[in-house]
Amino acid sequence: MDWDDMRIFLSVAREESLSGAGKALRLDPATVGRRIARLERDIDAVLFVKSPQGYVPTEAGERLIAHAEAAEQAMTGAVTEVRGREEGLSGTIRLGAPDGCATYLLPHVTRRLVAQNPGLEVQIVALPRVFNLSKREADMAIGVSRPTAGRLRIQKIADYGLHLMASEDYLHGAGPIRSADDLKGHPVIGYIPDMIFDRELDYLAELGLERVDLASNLVSVQVGWLRAGAGIGVAHDFVAPDAPELRPILPETHRLTRTFWLIRHVDDARVERLNRFAAVLTEGLRTEIASRTGA
Repeated sequence: MDWDDMRIFLSVAREESLSGAGKALRLDPATVGRRIARLERDIDAVLFVKSPQGYVPTEAGERLIAHAEAAEQAMTGAVTEVRGREEGLSGTIRLGAPDGCATYLLPHVTRRLVAQNPGLEVQIVALPRVFNLSKREADMAIGVSRPTAGRLRIQKIADYGLHLMASEDYLHGAGPIRSADDLKGHPVIGYIPDMIFDRELDYLAELGLERVDLASNLVSVQVGWLRAGAGIGVAHDFVAPDAPELRPILPETHRLTRTFWLIRHVDDARVERLNRFAAVLTEGLRTEIASRTGA
């Protein structure tokens, strides 16, 4: 069986279209279609059915995906082994992350990693959603809740705190806030309610604040509003060095704790390069959170 055909097969399975696979592989879609047809003839099995949603693997296709991914990982691992560990980390690694982590933590951590490993290229996909590792949207992802389904390898990175906050200027003009009752009437900043993609991000409901006056799906926009004195809202403690004008409100009663998880496809445990990157990334994030929060 030709490995190149298997590579094309995996791309179609992940992109769910001939055109998407062609774009990813820099091949003409017609060529992709011919190669899939040839592979189906070689193994005497139909691998995809075309649906309104795209190319969907058949039962035979699903079985082949597992073997093709194992072969892909073996190829990657072989290259890493031949190059040797002394060369450091190299190649491209794509990391999915929620935008708060991607904006305030990962730039510092990955800058150091790339400086220490000149052959390494890190791509950060910062989107407010859950990543599909089975489709290889990323090599690994950071999440704020622990997945309960899928063939995933999950590792705790670190806990982090969040507080209800506002800018010093806003609090100076708004008057004292000594209890939860004093929060009434203040403009509230938070997520767009119907765009909260993970229940762990529903901070305001947990704090008993139901109304949102200024809403965004991005943490950076919410922090921007807080810094501009637009109202009160929840912000990560590790944002403090980048937003020194923010002050916690009712820190004894309005504090939240969340956890970052490193999420990987279970088969990637065989890839030494990804194991090494995961280890240094985890340690780097723990160190960065601690240094930014004084923990």
